[in-house]
Amino acid sequence: MASIAAGSLRSRICIQYRAAGQDDHGQPNGAWVNLTRGSIPANILFPSGAGYIRQETVSGGHELSQAAASIRIRWINRHTITAGMRIVHGSKIYEIKAVLPDEQTRKYIDLAVGYGANNG
Repeated sequence: MASIAAGSLRSRICIQYRAAGQDDHGQPNGAWVNLTRGSIPANILFPSGAGYIRQETVSGGHELSQAAASIRIRWINRHTITAGMRIVHGSKIYEIKAVLPDEQTRKYIDLAVGYGANNG
């Protein structure tokens, strides 16, 4: 299996999922938990142009904007990453919208993400 050049993966990210569980009062706590032990290398790409920004009007008439991006990581068991998880990169939080594996060479997985609307 071929590998991705380390120089192209310049960012360090954490992939998180929402844990099931309850707090001391029986309420769902919805804590975010890291999927991997530490951060992993990634390449974060933002396409240019206003066509990649989606605006929504939510209750109360407020508008929210969300930018689309793609995050490439080395191949791991793709079934461990699902839409609805999130990626943390520094103070930025990206919501995973789709998991797009390279099934042919199994070198990488592209994660289609949104940034900005709900901050994860």
